Amino acid sequence: MPIYEISCAACGYSGEVIAFNPDGPLACPSCGSTDTRKLMSATSSMTGKASQAFPGSGDTTCCGKRPSEASCAGPGSCCGKTF
Repeated sequence: MPIYEISCAACGYSGEVIAFNPDGPLACPSCGSTDTRKLMSATSSMTGKASQAFPGSGDTTCCGKRPSEASCAGPGSCCGKTF
């Protein structure tokens, strides 16, 4: 079942819906209207081929330090610390 982002002309709802019948009209989850249009969605970071499967020597954490210097869980993680 595909997920689509829609905009509803009847109530102004803008968000995601699951399409049980992707060939049929997409109903608004807020008001039930089928006066909706599909929106362009951002590409997921979980799709496509990863450039590198494991952290490398040039990777940094969210605070800009190398993982070994920041005592973090790895790239993108600062374990809840604020900087």
